[in-house]
Amino acid sequence: MDAKVPNARHSTEDRIGVLEELLNERYSVRAFLPKEVDRATIEHVLTTAQRTASWCNSQPWQVVIASGEAKERFRQAIYKEASSRLGDDYDFTPPREYVGIYLERRRESGFQLYNTLGIARGDKTAYAKQALENYNFFGAPHVAIIHTHEPLGIYGAIDCGAYVSNFMLAAQALGLGTIPQAALARHSGLIRRHFNLPDDRRVVCGISFGYADHAHKVNSYRTSRANVADTVTFVET
Repeated sequence: MDAKVPNARHSTEDRIGVLEELLNERYSVRAFLPKEVDRATIEHVLTTAQRTASWCNSQPWQVVIASGEAKERFRQAIYKEASSRLGDDYDFTPPREYVGIYLERRRESGFQLYNTLGIARGDKTAYAKQALENYNFFGAPHVAIIHTHEPLGIYGAIDCGAYVSNFMLAAQALGLGTIPQAALARHSGLIRRHFNLPDDRRVVCGISFGYADHAHKVNSYRTSRANVADTVTFVET
């Protein structure tokens, strides 16, 4: 007999099944349809993600969502800075180095992308051109900027990371595609100026979202995941 969570409408088997389905379906979309998402659906995503747990219930995330002409102005501004090789002002220190298994996983993911697009290994010009597509938001009609309060430090950013994950799962449940983008945070100064954010706000990342173009080849591959045995240590005695 299925276990039931108090006051839950569905069995635990059904509940975990839906979560597993969403997690297995979700991927980073790198080609979107131009169709805009209606406001009610976006607000549904936001309302759901707002239930994210946070340190002392501080809920440090603030979200700017640019759509339509506002998104296009932002796209032009950040693309211009990125293509001019300007910026590089992360608010949070990016990884210093990828080594060992972390480097292997990063390379595997990158080569999956490049192979799918027919980019030859070692073609740095093509790599750079593809990287710039981050600043076109991969054609998404909407982009969200996630930022936190500076005094909260890294824990505010961690809470925002949890929010980003729940935002993406909610979007997936509602038939939308997403891609979280640390690349946008590389231009935190521009983002603060462009959206008139206070000096005490720190940019965590962006999320481009909309309806995935399932026919585009770039959306045809999926990244792998490590086994639980590779990531978890059980201590019982």
